[in-house]
Amino acid sequence: MKIIRSPAAMIAWSEALRREGVTIGFVPTMGALHEGHRSLIREARLQCDALVVSIFVNPTQFGPHEDLAKYPRPISHDRTICRKEGVDVCFEPTAEAMYPAGFQTTVTVPAVAHRWEGEVRPHHFAGVATVVTKLFGMVRPHRALFGQKDFQQSVLVQRLVKDLNLGVDIVVRPTVREQDGLAMSSRNMYLSPDERGRAVTLYKSLQAGAKVIRTGGTDAKTVRSAMAQVITRESTITTDYLTVCDPLTLEPVASVRSRVVLLGAIRLGSVRLIDNLLVNTPPQNS
Repeated sequence: MKIIRSPAAMIAWSEALRREGVTIGFVPTMGALHEGHRSLIREARLQCDALVVSIFVNPTQFGPHEDLAKYPRPISHDRTICRKEGVDVCFEPTAEAMYPAGFQTTVTVPAVAHRWEGEVRPHHFAGVATVVTKLFGMVRPHRALFGQKDFQQSVLVQRLVKDLNLGVDIVVRPTVREQDGLAMSSRNMYLSPDERGRAVTLYKSLQAGAKVIRTGGTDAKTVRSAMAQVITRESTITTDYLTVCDPLTLEPVASVRSRVVLLGAIRLGSVRLIDNLLVNTPPQNS
C-alpha cells in the first residue's frame, strides 16, 4: 500500500491511472476506522480497479467548542486495516497542505445544510462541502462511497456533485450497527460503559417511529411523539432533534405518504450521537 501526503502527488497518481482506463474508487474518512468503514472499503474494492482511502481530520468542519483536539487519530491501526482490505493508496494530507496560506474559498449547499445538523452545528457542513470538493479534485475518483449513518451529509454530497458537475458516482451504503443496534461511529469510544448501554436508546426511538408508520400511521406528529417517548425514559439523555423528513430534500413532512427518513440526534454525557432510519409506508390494500 502506498502512502501519499502531497495533494500534487495524489493528483499525479490518479491522473496516471485514469489515462490507462483504470476505475478509481474512493472512501473519504477522518480515520479511527471501524467496521462501518471496512464495509465501505470492501464494497469499493469490489466495484473499482484501484482504491484510495483518505485519512484527514478536517478542522473546518468542527465548531469552536467541539472535539477537534481530542478526536481519535490511531494512524497505525488505520493503516493496518487499509492494508488488510487491499487499499492501494492511503491519502494522508496535512491541514497545511489542504488549507495553505491564503486559502479563502468555501463551498456551501444552503438548502440541504440549514436544518438539523446544520442548525446545531452551523460551521459543519460548509467544512464538509469544501473538504469533499477538494478531496475529489485531488483523488479524481470515478466513484466515492459514503455511509448512511451520516444521512444529511450523504444528501449534501449528492447535491454538491450534481450541482457542480463533478462527475463522481456517489454510492451510499447502509449503516453498520453493533449487535444491539447502535450505529458504529468513531465517537462511540468516548462512551463510558454505562453510557454505552444507554446509547442504543436513539436507535430504539427511531424503531418506535418506524413501527408507527409500518402499522399504518401517517401523522408525522404521532411518529415524532412515539420517538420522543422512548428518549424521555432515559433522564440522562437530552435531544437535539427527532424528525420525520423527505429523504431527498430533508424538509420535514406533516403526513407520511411514501418513503421518509427518521432523523435523530441526542447527547449522552459529553457525547453526541446521530442516527437515522429510512422507512417505507405499507402498501395500500386495493
